[in-house]
Amino acid sequence: MSSIVDTPKPPYYAVIFTSQKIDEDKGYNEMSDKMVELVSQQDGFLGFESAREELGITVSYWKDEKSIINWKANLEHQEAQKLGKELWYKQYKIRIAKVERDYEL
Repeated sequence: MSSIVDTPKPPYYAVIFTSQKIDEDKGYNEMSDKMVELVSQQDGFLGFESAREELGITVSYWKDEKSIINWKANLEHQEAQKLGKELWYKQYKIRIAKVERDYEL
């Protein structure tokens, strides 16, 4: 994604996914594309911003905590999570934050 997400007036939620990938693809790019398509169809999903160098950071924005919980429980997403642990990531961490204020120029 190449632009900054136009989020609603706070409060809303941010899920911050920070990761270090292995060097080989092993189907990662295909699954990543599939997850982008799937997450965009989820109720409460507001958008995401992502950057990857040696360290990858993806921030997804959500209407509420229930929407985040529902996305985590999605069966196709659970399969991607399992493969991430087994095949793609050396290390990762997920943080969830409530956005109370935001600013723009």
